[in-house]
Amino acid sequence: MCGAPVQGLSLEGIDVGKESIIQGTVSKAGSAVGGAYVRLLDGTGEFTAEVVTSATGAFRFFAAPGDWTLRTLAPGTSVDTAVTAVQGDVVETSVEVPA
Repeated sequence: MCGAPVQGLSLEGIDVGKESIIQGTVSKAGSAVGGAYVRLLDGTGEFTAEVVTSATGAFRFFAAPGDWTLRTLAPGTSVDTAVTAVQGDVVETSVEVPA
């Protein structure tokens, strides 16, 4: 079992101007998927970090600016989503896993 922290989406207390944030939610058939694993892979496909989605399906990464892949692992499926992190921006993404 992974020891990754469960994430939330509040930006309170975060200086967004100094960060590159990738965050979003994971859902299945329109319902939140809590307990899914979301991995952050760099431009070469190498594993960088992993978090577990909250009960509301939320996740967040603080990443260096650049191109990344989110690999979402939910029971019976895996979905890759390409994202680009930009310093000073919050990249919001929604990942829908197959039913």
